[in-house]
Amino acid sequence: MSKVDTLLAEFEAVCKNPKKAMDDFKAKTGKGCIGVLPVYAPEEIVYATGYLPVGIWGGKKPISKAATYLPAFACSIMQSILEMEIDGTYDDLAAVVISSPCDTLKCFGQKWKGKSPVIQFVHSQNRDFEASNTFMTEEYKFVKTKLEKILGITITDEAINKAIDVYNENRAVMRMFCEVAAMYPQVFDPVKRHTVIKARQFMDKAEHTKKVKELITEVMKESVVPYKGKKIILTGIMAEPNELLDVFKEFDLAVVADDLAQESRQFRTDVPSGSDPLYRLAKQWQNVDGCSLATDRDKPRGQMLVEMAHKYGADAIIVCMMKFCDPEEFDYPIMLQQFEAAGIRNLKIEIDQQSDSMEQIRTRVQSFVEMM
Repeated sequence: MSKVDTLLAEFEAVCKNPKKAMDDFKAKTGKGCIGVLPVYAPEEIVYATGYLPVGIWGGKKPISKAATYLPAFACSIMQSILEMEIDGTYDDLAAVVISSPCDTLKCFGQKWKGKSPVIQFVHSQNRDFEASNTFMTEEYKFVKTKLEKILGITITDEAINKAIDVYNENRAVMRMFCEVAAMYPQVFDPVKRHTVIKARQFMDKAEHTKKVKELITEVMKESVVPYKGKKIILTGIMAEPNELLDVFKEFDLAVVADDLAQESRQFRTDVPSGSDPLYRLAKQWQNVDGCSLATDRDKPRGQMLVEMAHKYGADAIIVCMMKFCDPEEFDYPIMLQQFEAAGIRNLKIEIDQQSDSMEQIRTRVQSFVEMM
């Protein structure tokens, strides 16, 4: 097994068994984990506590108990998170941090039934003014204070600033990884590319950075060869379950870039420099661009994707539309007009984490590839 295969296998193992990754972290450090719900949360504050921030994005799980607390039109991410929470999956977490970027998440803290204490905060949506930064600084101060009370510790500005450095380095390395993955689609098929990115949700960011750097170094020893299949860009909240990525792989579709909330949007925007860490984190939120969950009256997302398609020589953009996600659905008609005006081939597919069959999507993707 090559070094590249070994590293990819390590990332895959983390994704397949997050519980083991969490247990290993606790055994190594003596500290536990804190859950972070989609989509944006100040993970650096959590990291500064010495606890491990763990991304909670749901999963493929039959829904029964969650239906008691959530309407049928809540997205599958929220349905599966609540189902697992009721089953006790998250009971070992020291706390759970919940942002409120959509209607379902706004009330999610009230629906949380487990043992883990909940910290819910709000992102400002009118982000054009300095008042937004002032508001967000106070919200992050609230998160910090709640964590200190729950964990019985003091979180210093120095610790948060150091955490920001760790996260900014990881963001830079992940952006580099995405560039390398676009150059080597024969190495990073859609599943493997996703695995490297997803693993960062369950790993210490410093350790993840180190492993990704190793992977990049090893891959770049290989020659860049022309790709015989088609190149695509993904946009949406997420491209899961993995069976969906298997469909892309089956038809030789290489993901050369993405605009997924679970993937590149997580590391697209650095935290700016400064001395006040909470204000720095507030400024980062103000700088987030091209996301359906961060209000922007100019709606730049479609044009960003068009430029991305030109940059990477993509043959098409595939919109991964999370079922029942209003913010994404609001963006889609505007993006579609921009894609059509630019002559960019595009396909919209519906994402449901609980879907048992990919046959309809498989047929649509197959037809789309044949048309290309």
